[in-house]
Amino acid sequence: MKLRILLLLGSACAALVAFALASPRVIAADTVDPATDAKAFQNFFFQKFPGVKHEDFVNGPYSMNEDMKRQWLEKEEFPPYEFALDAGKEMFATPFKNGKTYADCFPNGGIGIRQNYPYFDSKEGKVVTLELALNRCREANGEAPYSYVKDEMASLTAYMAFTSRGKKMDIKIPDDPRAREAFENGKRYFYTRRGQLNFSCASCHVQSPGERIRAEVLAPALGILNAMPIYRSEWSGMGTISRRFITCNSQTRAVPLEPQADEYRDVEYFLSYVANGLPISGPGARP
Repeated sequence: MKLRILLLLGSACAALVAFALASPRVIAADTVDPATDAKAFQNFFFQKFPGVKHEDFVNGPYSMNEDMKRQWLEKEEFPPYEFALDAGKEMFATPFKNGKTYADCFPNGGIGIRQNYPYFDSKEGKVVTLELALNRCREANGEAPYSYVKDEMASLTAYMAFTSRGKKMDIKIPDDPRAREAFENGKRYFYTRRGQLNFSCASCHVQSPGERIRAEVLAPALGILNAMPIYRSEWSGMGTISRRFITCNSQTRAVPLEPQADEYRDVEYFLSYVANGLPISGPGARP
């Protein structure tokens, strides 16, 4: 198994050099071209996996393996995330102590808006994720924030994702150099190797989707956040985007950042933007 991982790492180096986005570098914000990057990113996966329907990439490892896909479709008849959906729907509708609800904090009452997150807040000059927006809503209404890696946040985001199922990811990058810089910072974080194993996010999710490392079948980076939050068997429960980022850092034996650190928000911005046009499929389930 160790040899297999080393071989994957070796081949990853060559493939990432060949891929135009794979060399993280400092670029002036006015030279960043997110639209070109997104097109190149999507075309890389479409060409690498010509047999996978474009909209199926959001199904993660199930898009890579027909046997796994059949098992997943059977599982969807009684989805393991159903408990989170029910809890999230109830939480979303339950008034805060001041009588307001989450619906008062979001466009369209918070229904069918998952595909628009994260977004760049020009006033703040930073990326705002859905998880962050939910906690800001709570605090603005006198409630304590939820943990970004626990069940409450996973349930809320599961319900909001479910109301957006089938809607295409539609992330905007405004004409603001700070927004382009956030996108570029997210891309740089995605391709930077870290931790004792010297892995980058791309080592697994660009070079090796469909491959196994230990018991895990690696998902393609394209559309990887469209299915979030997800139920994972290894967690025996739901996991938020924050939890997934922290877990990935831990698996490479790197020091995880704090949930909703700027780097995590920026990489979420990058991965979401390059998935524009692909449908929201969350909440999802993974082995």
